[in-house]
Amino acid sequence: MLEGSCLCGAVRYTVAADPGPIVHCHCHTCRKAHGAAFSSVMPVAREAFRWTAGDEALNRFESSEGKFRHFCSKCGSHIMAERESQPVVLLRLGCLDTEIEGNPLGHIWRSDCASWYSPKDVLPEYPEGFPAK
Repeated sequence: MLEGSCLCGAVRYTVAADPGPIVHCHCHTCRKAHGAAFSSVMPVAREAFRWTAGDEALNRFESSEGKFRHFCSKCGSHIMAERESQPVVLLRLGCLDTEIEGNPLGHIWRSDCASWYSPKDVLPEYPEGFPAK
């Protein structure tokens, strides 16, 4: 069982399935929706996905024809996206509360990527923010 929620905790969901494949999407709409270089997503079976709290806070936006992005209207967290005709929904992994393991399959829509980010860059890592000077 997978569980997820928005930043403020008003909207919650469960998925009665194992984690699926992970991809990092660099398309223009994902970048705008998340305010980031890419969005990490994972498809799960539609019938396994269930909203468990937050109907009053849940909102959606049709970002392209037939594609709906669901988000919390209180805190703005983008939680999931769907095309109603498809058998899967796309979880936005930043809102997943269950720890999962997995190796992302790759980066998609690199033709639409941010000019200031490359997954090939090797950068220093800091466990808790930049070190104090």
